[in-house]
Amino acid sequence: MVQTICVCGAGTMGSGIAQAAAQSGVYTVLFDLNNEVLQKAEASIEQNLQSLVTKQKISEAQKREISGHLSFTTDLNNCIADVIIEAIIEKPEAKIALFNQLAEINHSETIFASNTSSLSISQLQQKIKHPERVAGMHFFNPATIMKLVEVVKGEQTNETVIDALTGLAKQLNKVAVVCKDAPGFIVNRVARPYYIEALKLVEDGVADFATVDALMEASGFKMGPFKLMDLIGNDINYAVSCSVYEQLGKPERLKPSSIQKEKVEKGELGRKTKKGYYDY
Repeated sequence: MVQTICVCGAGTMGSGIAQAAAQSGVYTVLFDLNNEVLQKAEASIEQNLQSLVTKQKISEAQKREISGHLSFTTDLNNCIADVIIEAIIEKPEAKIALFNQLAEINHSETIFASNTSSLSISQLQQKIKHPERVAGMHFFNPATIMKLVEVVKGEQTNETVIDALTGLAKQLNKVAVVCKDAPGFIVNRVARPYYIEALKLVEDGVADFATVDALMEASGFKMGPFKLMDLIGNDINYAVSCSVYEQLGKPERLKPSSIQKEKVEKGELGRKTKKGYYDY
């Protein structure tokens, strides 16, 4: 059983993973170099927990207990844990550098898990000091609510690491699905046509954003593609689309949309910037 985890990166995903872990009783360190981002994450988690108290889903005593399982730091030397989960920028060199730095200060059994949406775990492993201890652990937004976690096995990942991460997912009350390293893993590979075809419909003038969303939701989807992209973040969604497109040999059917590219260039990233396909 995992006793401690460290989450590196205090953005939306990182703070969500940290909160989910703390709520499950796992002592959690949340790290970010940017103190402002870290303070924002701490305030957001506090607000989320208070909301659960208000809704009578947890008691004040439980809230204090959860908060006691959380610590926040800008000092990399405090990032010592059984499992380290990175949720930083989607750039291989940044992830590789972080894991190699952390390998210097952690014990020989520490597991390094990447929350990457689409980068190749096997390729990351090639430049990391202990590749057998590296795997993917891909959570979905919002991490406190979404049950699914993809546990991704790279070419050099030790089977005991996969067992440990599936066990951790269970500890966090998540449902783990194990898959081999592949472009987009499972969910992002399957979901690409949902986003790409919706964008193509708008590009071709067949329908607007709201109409496509309304039709998909009326068909049984909990959230239409444009609302979902705004929730995920257009920067993240577009980056995944580009990554899967490149890794699969640029099939025309998965070509990233110029509409989404323009949204990203304008900084209209969705809910987190208060503007995306919709205004918030």
